[in-house]
Amino acid sequence: MSSLVQKGLKNILQKNPRDVVFLSSLRTPITRAKKGGLRDAYDHEMLAAVLKATLAKFPNLDPARINDICIGTVLSELGGSKAGRMAANHIGMPVTTSFHTVNRACASGLTAITSIANSIRVGDIDVGIAGGMESMSRNYETKAIPTKLWDEMRESPRKEARDCIMAMGITSENVAARYGVTRQEQDEFAVESQRRAFAAQEKGFFEKEIVPVRTRWVDPDTGDVKEITVTKDDGIRGNTSYEKLASMKPAFKEDGTSTAGNSSQISDGAGAALMMRRSTAAELGLSSEIIGKFVSTQVIGCAPDEMGIGPAVAVPKLLEHTGIKKEEVGIWEINEAFASQAVYCIKALGLERATVNPNGGGIAIGHPLGATSGRMLTTLLHEMERSTQTVGVISKCIGTGMGMASLVVRE
Repeated sequence: MSSLVQKGLKNILQKNPRDVVFLSSLRTPITRAKKGGLRDAYDHEMLAAVLKATLAKFPNLDPARINDICIGTVLSELGGSKAGRMAANHIGMPVTTSFHTVNRACASGLTAITSIANSIRVGDIDVGIAGGMESMSRNYETKAIPTKLWDEMRESPRKEARDCIMAMGITSENVAARYGVTRQEQDEFAVESQRRAFAAQEKGFFEKEIVPVRTRWVDPDTGDVKEITVTKDDGIRGNTSYEKLASMKPAFKEDGTSTAGNSSQISDGAGAALMMRRSTAAELGLSSEIIGKFVSTQVIGCAPDEMGIGPAVAVPKLLEHTGIKKEEVGIWEINEAFASQAVYCIKALGLERATVNPNGGGIAIGHPLGATSGRMLTTLLHEMERSTQTVGVISKCIGTGMGMASLVVRE
């Protein structure tokens, strides 16, 4: 298979006019579904906030230069691209800027980022925005749980087909049982995720990457509506302890090991990154604004009933494709859908725990499905700048059985 990607760290770090670069990556706060500050916000309302902030960051960039916007979303409010296109038009994008959504379950945002990157790389567009949006508060129950299905599919002789609608919690239990991930390991991992996220929040690490969202709050008891401004992630629990998590009952299986405490939180949020060709950034006088470079993405399938192992199979494919050695990666952002799969993937890949999710992950911050990749990219790029790391990898497990991994480098 041919590739436009230069292989090996030395080659990848070279600056080329054809490079796909990031000029910004921003996100809303990630808040608890049904309970958090964005529970009454619409997915496209959150998207509008980050798109508006992206334009405001570059007042001299004519919005008409933005050719295309791609947003990952799993449970789209209006179906398809309608809500997102409305949000883009609402905040002032010209009608000539096209818009589309993609859905690859938990990796929808990473798919959107890759889609825009590839369009830039092959010369179809010069400038684009990519990211994700999700309101699990509004749409999770009605759109995430399958109720209607073709009878022949429900009774398919292929187990792999039937397993595509297996509850995600059961896939977590399968990973734990098959690969020997203990309850203690899961709870300890979850506590560490909370500790890291709380420490990062207290130190103000997330402040540069978060766009405040002005929205409404409906009092659940009185129905009164008030305007609020949401400024920070509200799912992080700084007082979490191992003892507290160890006392929690299994959430998905009576004798299981996955609990509400060692699984990702269902959440609301959005994120977006401005991307362009390096030569275009130079033409627009924006070279000094470049914060990172997109290198490559790889995706691969795995068994649907253990979808959580996705990063363990996607990352080796990415490293082989790019010629990067594991030891050359400074920061890994591996989504914490469940502690079971995160623990297994870290072990299987032989990673140093200190380099994985240094500011916490989905268990602490939350996992707003289509928006999670945008959050992870934003956190990664800002952390790479803060810690002066050169190479970073984002990887996701994906419902129905896939893994995806992307490589970026700091400018």
